[in-house]
Amino acid sequence: MNEHAQPAGVDATVFALHGVDVRLGRVAALQGATLSIAAGERVALIGANGSGKTTLLRLLHGLVPHAAGSFTSAAPRRQQAMLFQRPHMLRASVTVNVALALWLRGMRWRDARRAAIPALARVGLEDLAERNARALSGGQQQRVALARAWALHPAVLLLDEPTASLDPTAKREVETLIAEAAAGRTLVFASHNLGQVKRLASRVVYLEHGRVLADLPVHDFFHGPLPEEARLFVKGELA
Repeated sequence: MNEHAQPAGVDATVFALHGVDVRLGRVAALQGATLSIAAGERVALIGANGSGKTTLLRLLHGLVPHAAGSFTSAAPRRQQAMLFQRPHMLRASVTVNVALALWLRGMRWRDARRAAIPALARVGLEDLAERNARALSGGQQQRVALARAWALHPAVLLLDEPTASLDPTAKREVETLIAEAAAGRTLVFASHNLGQVKRLASRVVYLEHGRVLADLPVHDFFHGPLPEEARLFVKGELA
């Protein structure tokens, strides 16, 4: 049985955009974006810096409004977890950094601290539970962010270049944890790492200047014909 199969009669659409514009000041960050994401999909967003990937993720997470078109979400922010390229860490212990997210969702502080421990164990950081989170390496901080996401039991994971600033060893470790965290969930992530896209995604969305120019299954994206802009981008990234 497909682990992502939906019960009969349940609308599997998590996000739906039709002709969406997002403006950040004078910048048209998204232009006429039309996209639908179903429950259980693993969608990679690719494109050059400034193409609209981060804006799209922030829109899905409810952090920026749209100026035109329609956007609907079946996943309220409480059912989502978003990881940024450089996760924010409080000047406090690793345990507190994870527990705070649970406390903000309404869990009693004592219970939140207790729930943080198995989440840290899942990412191999239980031995650093009382270490100052800001003293950790970049890879360890991303693992804390993943533990924080895991503890929330989200239906949707949104990741913005989660391994871009990490060394090769940390990239592999965090990518493995992302694959585990995404099991049974909807995953939307931005990445410049096309190898990572092939390993993690089932579908690729290519953006340029805020427009969706290609939206294909991962095999078709890398082995079939593409719009010229997308073809040149992939060629440049693989060079």
